[in-house]
Amino acid sequence: MTADASDTVEIRNALLRLRRATGLPVAFGGLLEAGQRMRISELSGTATDALRSLAVTSGNGLGGKTVVLARPCVVTDYSVSRQISHEYDAPVAVEGLRSVLAVPVVVRHGVRGVLYGALRTALPMGGRMLDAAVEAARDVERALVVRDEARTLAAGGGPGAGGGAGAGGGAGAGWEQVREAHAALRAMAPKIADPQLRDELLEACALLTAGAASPARVRLTPREVDVLACVAAGATNAVAAGRLGLTPETVKGYLRSAMRKLRARTRGEAVVAARRAGWLP
Repeated sequence: MTADASDTVEIRNALLRLRRATGLPVAFGGLLEAGQRMRISELSGTATDALRSLAVTSGNGLGGKTVVLARPCVVTDYSVSRQISHEYDAPVAVEGLRSVLAVPVVVRHGVRGVLYGALRTALPMGGRMLDAAVEAARDVERALVVRDEARTLAAGGGPGAGGGAGAGGGAGAGWEQVREAHAALRAMAPKIADPQLRDELLEACALLTAGAASPARVRLTPREVDVLACVAAGATNAVAAGRLGLTPETVKGYLRSAMRKLRARTRGEAVVAARRAGWLP
């Protein structure tokens, strides 16, 4: 997947969280471009622009080593460390950095970017700092996965990709995958803090029901649709609760309400009625 402006926003936000969680004065990072080159695009707390747009090649320097190993790397004094190569000593020295950590952003087993945190003194970085950096990278990874799914669906992953089944019925394996993707995306949406990303994800969900009937005849709330999507994918109330961050009793409440609106007597009838009404793929 090619990075865009919305992806770099995730890097920027992660750097701010990293600095708040660790107290590190400097953080920076970026995403991989074509091939194995990573460009530093986001800076936080820097005093100069020496690192801006720096292209880091796989294997070179601390970040390049992190890309190759796909695991966090730390040096206590960058300029004299024997653990890394020194192609980027000059910009690091201009910024006055000494102790530096680098954490990979890994999506589907591939490194997509690197987050750095740094001190201007040569001091060991404790486990707390590294843990916070790893958690910031995980936040970026989760956001990139959601964006990738949304782009895939927007590019043609709608109902037509499910093997030709109609909105009311077909049960091919491809169509079931579409329904599972719809349920997963609906479950993710409420957990996304970025409103733009959340809207993109919900738009992708809407593409999956684009060929169905208009939902105007039955009005369901977003949470009722979320619950029905989970039920349609085969989830029990307990599993749906876990996915949606709700209690099982709350899930039951939403399900009862949806069944009443859809005039359904069973969970299965509710799913069928919701599909016919255009709320589910």
